Amino acid sequence: MRPSVDEIVERVKMRSNPENLGMVLVHNGVVRGSSRSGERVLGMELSYDEEKLKQLISEIESREGIEAVEVWLNSGKLKVGDDIMIVAVAGRYRSDVLPAFEELISRIKKEVVLEKEV
Repeated sequence: MRPSVDEIVERVKMRSNPENLGMVLVHNGVVRGSSRSGERVLGMELSYDEEKLKQLISEIESREGIEAVEVWLNSGKLKVGDDIMIVAVAGRYRSDVLPAFEELISRIKKEVVLEKEV
């Protein structure tokens, strides 16, 4: 079941040392109605490798300045407007969190998720 963004933010805050927490950044990916090339999309089929996801989260959490990472991924047949993923990265400063956040989302899409637009 899909957690709310508030629930995810609360989980990363609870797992973080408040002395080191200055930022929580959240991404909520949604199925778009068009592809990058402009073609109409009716939905998508999504699956992911749970073990690769766990390894990636562990890697990002081990970085200096990162306190906690939470990722929820959807799977199965999704329609336009459905949530694909919710990602939260908590850490010390923007300079710690932003690069880790961007890398995490990019690597989820490249290494963890298999998606097919319909």
